[in-house]
Amino acid sequence: MHSRKSLLTIVALAVAAGCHKAPAPLAPAPLPVNRDSLDRAHADSIARANAARQAEIARAQAEQDSLRLVREREQRESAQNADAMKVLSATIFYDFDQSDLTEAARSLLLAKVPVLQAQPTIRIRITGHTDDRGSSEYNLALGLRRAAEAKAFLVNNGIDAGRLAITSMGAEQPAVQGDNEEAWSRNRRSEFTPISGGANQ
Repeated sequence: MHSRKSLLTIVALAVAAGCHKAPAPLAPAPLPVNRDSLDRAHADSIARANAARQAEIARAQAEQDSLRLVREREQRESAQNADAMKVLSATIFYDFDQSDLTEAARSLLLAKVPVLQAQPTIRIRITGHTDDRGSSEYNLALGLRRAAEAKAFLVNNGIDAGRLAITSMGAEQPAVQGDNEEAWSRNRRSEFTPISGGANQ
């Protein structure tokens, strides 16, 4: 009898143990919100966005400055080239029936030397002219002597002779019409034309 009671007690305990459920785990308690950390993160995000925007503005400004400098340099070079062409194209004049260079002509020719040295690919055609007094043959020869004198001066000052072509028009292309000294003095000249190719004379 005692043994039977013990057995029933064990069974009852086993049944009770099997029916008993384990308690559900408790949800973790929410962590406290750190407002300082959130504020710092937000401020950092804004700062990064501002820094990126400022960098983009600086890059755009740098590009504009670079383009402006390029334009300014091109304008300066264009102006310098225009000035150089004026110097190279400047006409020289002669006394009556002379091919010798005047002091004024020498000064103009000397001004051409550094321009020619700075631009070694440019070649020049020198064309001698006369007034309309004298025969055509005489004037053609005089015009050629005038061009040759100008060429010799440039060569003596360091310009390669191969860059200088000479020719004569005599009295065929007057710069000024008229039968007086004012017109004749403007027609006794050598003209300089920059050229890029062709045979030298």
